[in-house]
Amino acid sequence: MISKSYRQIFNKAITDYHLIDDVDQAIRNPFPTDDFDNVIYEKIWIDTIQWHLEDIIRDPNIDPENALKIKRRIDHSNQNRTDLVERIDSYYVDKFKAVKLKAEARMNTESIGWAIDRFAILALKVYHMKEEANRKNASELHLTKCKEKLLILEEQSLDLGTSIDHLIADIENGDRYTKVYHQMKMYNDPNLNPILYSQK
Repeated sequence: MISKSYRQIFNKAITDYHLIDDVDQAIRNPFPTDDFDNVIYEKIWIDTIQWHLEDIIRDPNIDPENALKIKRRIDHSNQNRTDLVERIDSYYVDKFKAVKLKAEARMNTESIGWAIDRFAILALKVYHMKEEANRKNASELHLTKCKEKLLILEEQSLDLGTSIDHLIADIENGDRYTKVYHQMKMYNDPNLNPILYSQK
């Protein structure tokens, strides 16, 4: 099942990040650039960096100038995430382009790429909730609540992974079909964001 492979890549990237635990560290992608796993690793790496940027920016004592820099990094990261989701969707659209659709073939509510995006975020939630469930200086109540939440997150991850496997199988069998849905983000585009184009 492909979800098992992706979960392993997610966990490797998250573990690799935490060896140094620095948002400015360089990516250490172990997969060749022509290997699709390279894209999956890059996807979760970007998500992991952004996860920690989101933590940093919530520091109530953060310097406002630094907060603005981080906010712009997060905006840039969101654009990169979207671009990678579209690459993932393009990969699957191309992979299954020769599949003959059945007459009753249906669309799915989300693409494979966006399902994988949610799958990646769940991997991060599981990792960090596991940290909280084992935090040495936390109260028993905190640990108990986090262990309960961890079980729920692990179940959600298992369910979503299974659903991704089923979706891919359905597309491969011609029961469903998929497209690349370009997000058309407007806030980063100087021609579409009124705050930006009004300054020209």
